[in-house]
Amino acid sequence: MRYKVTFVVGLALGYVLGTRAGRERYEQMKKSVRGFVQNPAVRNAAETAGHSGRAFAGKAFTVVGDKVGGAVPESLSVRVRVLRGRGGAGSEDEWGTSNT
Repeated sequence: MRYKVTFVVGLALGYVLGTRAGRERYEQMKKSVRGFVQNPAVRNAAETAGHSGRAFAGKAFTVVGDKVGGAVPESLSVRVRVLRGRGGAGSEDEWGTSNT
């Protein structure tokens, strides 16, 4: 799935950069993308995927932590704990980006 998304994004970027249709077509495509990204169904799917990813990362960290004991660096432990504790909509992560 990741490769398909990467391919589509690359294709779109190549079209935008390589098109000779001009600014009008660029603005039209930008408006379409913005409408797609702001669609509530898309936003909900992205949020669900983010929550699932954080849950999976927490479980994986627990399994790895159990197997390697205290060899997991403290900085990684803190970051995973922060990700586990998060869950409120609209909260910002430590890079200043919103999770919604």
